[in-house]
Amino acid sequence: MILLTVLFLCIISTYSASVKGHTTGPSLNNDKLYKFDYSAEVYVDSVKASLQKSAGYRFSSGVDVNLLWRNPENDDDQLVKITIRDVQVETVNERPADKNIFKGKSTEKIIGKKYLEALQRPIVVELARGKVKNFYSYQNEPVFTQNIKRGLASLFQLQLHSGSASEVDVSGKCDTTYNVRQDQVTKIKALDSCEREKHGFTSHNPILDVSSKSTSATTYVLEDSFIKSAKAEENYVFILNARRKTGAKIVSKQRLELKSVQAGPGLIAGKQVAGVIKTLDSSYVAVSLVAEPVKSECKKCPSLSEHWKSIREHMYPEKLSNPEAVRSFLSFIKNTRKATKEEILQILRSEKKEVLPQMMDAVTSAQTPASLEAVLDFLDFKDASTSILQERFLYACGFASHPSEMLLKSLTDKFKGDIANEEIRETVVIIMGALIRKLCERDGCKLPAVLEAKRLILNRLEKAKKDDNVKMYLLALKNALLPEAIPLLLKYAESEGPISNLAATALQRYNPSFLTKEVKETMNRIYHQTRRVHEKTVRTTAAAIILNSNPSYMEVKNILLSIGELPLEMSKYMLAMIQDILQFEMPSSKIVRKVLKDMRAHNYDRFSKAGSSSAYSGYIIRGPDVTSTYSLDILYSGSGILRRSNLNIHIFDRKSELHASQVVIEAQGLESIIAATPDEGEENLDSFAGMSAILFDVQIRPVTFFQGYGDLMSKMLSATGDSMNVVKGLILLTDYLQEIQLQFGPSASVEFLGGLAIDISGGMEFSLWYRESKTNVKNRVATFLSGNIEVDSFFVKSGVETTLEIETSLDFISTVQFSQYPFLVCMQMDRVASPLRHYVTKYESLPSGRRYTARAGKAVLLAGNEYPLHQDNSNMCNQVFSAKSESSSNWF
Repeated sequence: MILLTVLFLCIISTYSASVKGHTTGPSLNNDKLYKFDYSAEVYVDSVKASLQKSAGYRFSSGVDVNLLWRNPENDDDQLVKITIRDVQVETVNERPADKNIFKGKSTEKIIGKKYLEALQRPIVVELARGKVKNFYSYQNEPVFTQNIKRGLASLFQLQLHSGSASEVDVSGKCDTTYNVRQDQVTKIKALDSCEREKHGFTSHNPILDVSSKSTSATTYVLEDSFIKSAKAEENYVFILNARRKTGAKIVSKQRLELKSVQAGPGLIAGKQVAGVIKTLDSSYVAVSLVAEPVKSECKKCPSLSEHWKSIREHMYPEKLSNPEAVRSFLSFIKNTRKATKEEILQILRSEKKEVLPQMMDAVTSAQTPASLEAVLDFLDFKDASTSILQERFLYACGFASHPSEMLLKSLTDKFKGDIANEEIRETVVIIMGALIRKLCERDGCKLPAVLEAKRLILNRLEKAKKDDNVKMYLLALKNALLPEAIPLLLKYAESEGPISNLAATALQRYNPSFLTKEVKETMNRIYHQTRRVHEKTVRTTAAAIILNSNPSYMEVKNILLSIGELPLEMSKYMLAMIQDILQFEMPSSKIVRKVLKDMRAHNYDRFSKAGSSSAYSGYIIRGPDVTSTYSLDILYSGSGILRRSNLNIHIFDRKSELHASQVVIEAQGLESIIAATPDEGEENLDSFAGMSAILFDVQIRPVTFFQGYGDLMSKMLSATGDSMNVVKGLILLTDYLQEIQLQFGPSASVEFLGGLAIDISGGMEFSLWYRESKTNVKNRVATFLSGNIEVDSFFVKSGVETTLEIETSLDFISTVQFSQYPFLVCMQMDRVASPLRHYVTKYESLPSGRRYTARAGKAVLLAGNEYPLHQDNSNMCNQVFSAKSESSSNWF
């Protein structure tokens, strides 16, 4: 009896399996037609906005599903026919009729008769164990309708047991996790893991870049081994790292709900899938379930030359301080990226010299093969008369957001060839160094062009005989920051003169993790002059390297013990450096405090040194997203004349750092103008003054104010105080472009472009009559950022654009009055009031031209600020301005 019962149960279970299907995936009943309601919605808006106010649209339809064939040898293998019907497209949120672009438009007019017919042609899906094994459609199907069908077909893919799997669907090959509880299945798809052909790029530095986060979850309710309902939602959030309030999101939702089950067509007989498909319709072909890229063409977009004409008036040099210039610059980059080499060459050759440098900035920043080829064809490096354009091209290369190997190879070839202007030749190799570092940081250090450029710089530096050539290659290494260059830099750091100083400042740029025991030993020899006498500038740089690279107790103690034995101004400078480390809580502050407990190192004799030199750090911004600091240090010679001023601005976030700018003014050999005695080791220095700048981690070619005594006297007698330009132009900073594939079929583009117009200039002014010298560094900046997220469904576009603009200036003035001793020194660092404007624009548009737009924003005025320095400086400034006031009142 027991045997009969077991046999009966086995027969029943076998019969059930043949009718109901398998247990590893969903199963359809024979001869049934499943009728579903389907909808897909997309919302686009700023990050924290409510979905009820977002731009977007809803796609809805009926969906008929029936079983065509079941493998007679494997119930897990099924052919399912899916047909879309009764398509509707409407706004995702209720709006007044005058703001509803879909109002009065039939689906056929919105989508187009041809595309609507294609959309309603059925597809066939082979399901094996619940996964889509094959996807059959028509060969010449329009891509966008095919993608919508792919998105629907992917919704039918699921497994009925908990666990993880790698699945191929409309999004690509993705890691997926299932959680099954009775008749409910939750599918979590890791969108970051999806493998598919991707297009786009990111910004070079994380602080200037965009962060993204994406999630995808689908919940199924099953009934009778098949889908009763499915709800899917995916979210994409994009946030500007430097300002996390600026960003946007995409929310995509799918709903599938079973409405009825009716009698349907019978199964098609056959043993093989291919035969069944051929019987059904010979036009069917197997295509990939992964979505194909598609983007609607812009039919009324202006040509590149037409677009240039529309923005040209904003690109004159005198208008570069306006954010509108940066907006125009960024928009032209976008259009240039779509242009051919011939189109780009045409506008380059037709433009006049006033705005051609700004055009060069934009064309180079486009960073496409066509734009690079056009510029290289246009520029003739054998012609010295176009050196301004050559320089703008090279600096735009240095600031490239995602440089290519092709770009570095082109510059290397140019450097090997004939270059008429020696300053341009120097700039080429300096920028090569910047490109080497950027490519290496993106795992491109072993690219052939990078290897060739590294060999060229290192080999030629070792063989260089002339000081000017040595400086040129050292500047390139200061940009490249190659670990293998450290031994060479150490060798030159222990030499003498400007070369020693340049090599030391190059080492100062390295991450402390690269500063080995050998580096620190060399820096200690330089600072303590154990082998030879060095200039103050090199010694103080060596001390800064030691103190910023996890110094030992004895290293700090020896530096502290040296204070008091050093020349007067150097002692004051080192004391200010130590005090700045303590008050600003720098990494070495703990070990410094430990050493200061020793009274031999910490006593009144050492910590009461007089002098004008100083070092001070402070905060420009302390925000939740980024922190910006400034540091200003000034070193004077014993005679009270400026030896070096160094202004640095750094930007930090939680994980990254950006050296936003550095402006260094150096002077030497000026003691003769006041009949003073030079300091030890500086007796034979030529008269010289110049400026060096780092901008967004790129070392710029230094400029010279004067060189030699004759040039010095000529400049002093003219006494104009005119500023010399160091950097001027338009720079692309944020450059982020990603293509996103949405689960229900359409694609979305995410683009953030940010740039600035910058003008850094500086000058030195001497007056023997008033016994006064003044240095002035001016930083003028206008910034504009635009983020645009657009879902392009071919028949409708929905998007949100967020813009941010600001204009400001930062001035650093140092005044020295040497009519008495000790000299009066006043330093000022001022930022003017800065307008900041932020706007968000949401839009929907149809190909016919109908458009809905909603715009909101605000403008605020950020108050100006005079940044605090140390109290001694404030006291000195009061005396300087008091003396000037008295001098003015007693003139007659």
